[in-house]
Amino acid sequence: MSILVLADHNNETLNGATLNVVAAAQKIGGDITVLVAGSGAQAVADAAAKVAGVSKVLLADNAAYANQLAENVGALVADVAKGGYKHVLAASTTTGKNILPRVAALLDVSMITDIIAVDSATTFKRPIYAGNAIATVESSESIVVGTVRGTAFDAVAAEGGSAAVEAVSDAKDAGISKFVSEEIVKLDRPELTAARIVVSGGRGVGSGENYHKVLDPLADKLGAAQGASRAAVDAGFVPNDFQVGQTGKIVAPDLYMAIGISGAIQHLAGMKDSKVIVAINKDEEAPINGVADYWLVADLNTAVPELVSKL
Repeated sequence: MSILVLADHNNETLNGATLNVVAAAQKIGGDITVLVAGSGAQAVADAAAKVAGVSKVLLADNAAYANQLAENVGALVADVAKGGYKHVLAASTTTGKNILPRVAALLDVSMITDIIAVDSATTFKRPIYAGNAIATVESSESIVVGTVRGTAFDAVAAEGGSAAVEAVSDAKDAGISKFVSEEIVKLDRPELTAARIVVSGGRGVGSGENYHKVLDPLADKLGAAQGASRAAVDAGFVPNDFQVGQTGKIVAPDLYMAIGISGAIQHLAGMKDSKVIVAINKDEEAPINGVADYWLVADLNTAVPELVSKL
């Protein structure tokens, strides 16, 4: 059985989420091939070749794949998948969720989203109703196409493999979309989905200015990434990249600090798998307290600075 894993990358480095997808692929069983589609992405292919458990790496290095346009990469993945692969997997990141539905359409198969467990080569578990229920899904498709929730699988080792790298020379430009521009926010803190500690703020912080005044010192002390609830993002306190939740990023750090967050079901869906959850807010009836390991009913403007002073 052959499994095709679409690498998540930025043409320079391999996204750690790919290691989680490979872990899911290993539970299915079979030879694992990683497809790297990009431009000037030889370093990514070399890194993928070193990943434990990977049998082969395919490198499609062409300007058509430079910006991961879904129309171009989707067609490539579908063509490669027809070469004998029984599974096509990608991370449940922005890239994976953008490309794989197109792959499924081109292959004329249904797809399974947000896989959190592998029962067999054709049976998987995925969350529904914002994570309040888990569905067991069995696929009878000729090719199983699915996205994998990275937080549900322990990443395989990034070193230890010795897979061969093969070039994919046939490049296709669909010509129906073009890359215009991107704005990259560079932070000194860890990337949100990969961080061991996350400090998140909600509507209760009051404003963007207060968010940074109160939470930045705590995140600095802990070496944490920063997140936010959808309410805080919608209010303009922080950029969309900070959003944790069903419509944001799914995280499962060792420590998640929810400050001024009431805990709407959509937010809980994005962080309730965290190892330890700490909540600080003034409402002792807040839903977040129901999943928190520790919670403090207090004014965050007083409690957080006091906590920082003692760290």
